[in-house]
Amino acid sequence: ITVLSREAGQPYYRLNLTRYLAGEINRDALPIHPEAWYREQRIECLSGNEVSACSPADKTIHLDDGTQQSFDRLILAMGSHPFVPPMPGNTLPGVVSLRTSIDADAILAVLRRGAPCVCIGGGILGLETAGALAQRGAKVTLLESHGWLMPRQLNPVAAGYIESYLAGIGIRLLKQARTQEIVGDGRVEGVRLQDGTVIPAGLVILTTGVRPNTALARKMDIECNQGIIVDNFMRTSVSDVYACGDVAEHNGIVYGVWGASQFQGTIAGLNAAGIPTEFGGLPRSNTLKVLGISMMSIGTFEAPDGSYLVFDHASEKEYCHYVFHDGKLVGCILVGSTDHGGTVKKAIESGHSFASMLAANVTGQDVSRWFHSAEA
Repeated sequence: ITVLSREAGQPYYRLNLTRYLAGEINRDALPIHPEAWYREQRIECLSGNEVSACSPADKTIHLDDGTQQSFDRLILAMGSHPFVPPMPGNTLPGVVSLRTSIDADAILAVLRRGAPCVCIGGGILGLETAGALAQRGAKVTLLESHGWLMPRQLNPVAAGYIESYLAGIGIRLLKQARTQEIVGDGRVEGVRLQDGTVIPAGLVILTTGVRPNTALARKMDIECNQGIIVDNFMRTSVSDVYACGDVAEHNGIVYGVWGASQFQGTIAGLNAAGIPTEFGGLPRSNTLKVLGISMMSIGTFEAPDGSYLVFDHASEKEYCHYVFHDGKLVGCILVGSTDHGGTVKKAIESGHSFASMLAANVTGQDVSRWFHSAEA
């Protein structure tokens, strides 16, 4: 097994970059395994060298340093790159994205306590980045163009809990805030919104989503849509070439989250090794780190029509939202406490029947108690 990587150094957990940015872990804690582990597993890691071309016909990979590698099976796991909105000022010094450890180091090099920072984009990465900067003592403003935070993962009620928490830790949130341009003379000085408001900033972090890295696959004439199209065995349209993770599109879905990427990688590895294994899809699941408030969103959290049953249970510090269809749990939002998240996830993925419980005229509190007791 040979692992090729454009980045230098050992493979590391990207999802821990915001924890590193926040100071919760040091750089030494980022790698997935120590170097000795790869030797013990007979895995050769060739890092700091990008693949420039690949010929599936003769199963040859060409690297930037002029060397070549041959393969019997190839797994494309190139991930994704940050989406940079096409706006004036997006290339000014001090405007960055957070995707690699080098990006995190660049942010830490200029970050100062009390310095004004702006995060554009109120998704998971935006929230975690804003939380990390706040922990470092920065004066953070978070911009969200939608009417509430994380509209793809939360309903307005759940988002309200997160918004209250942000205010409590000193993060300024502006909703329905649409950026017109990033301003500065030689270096970033602020962000101008469409309503004319200018927010001072010595550092602007773009957390506006990602796009799959499909360039190499397209050069190989592999079928792509938004991502590299794969079947249930993670096979691409080219023989002996597989894809997984952020770069892969399965049944029209690019998951873009760590749990699905890890699972797809396992499936791709098994199939490449000659063990037929199918990926049947997963309910979309999202969790927050760094901020200090627990959140989990999984599956269908908004009822598409009246055939769905919705139960809510709320307290001052906790919000639970459950969505059922045909007697089965199909979606859930948990904010404030995710202690029973494991049971919820298992129930959704297994298709567990709650028909008898739902027939008993239960309340949202009853449903929440059931999951809490099941977890215990």
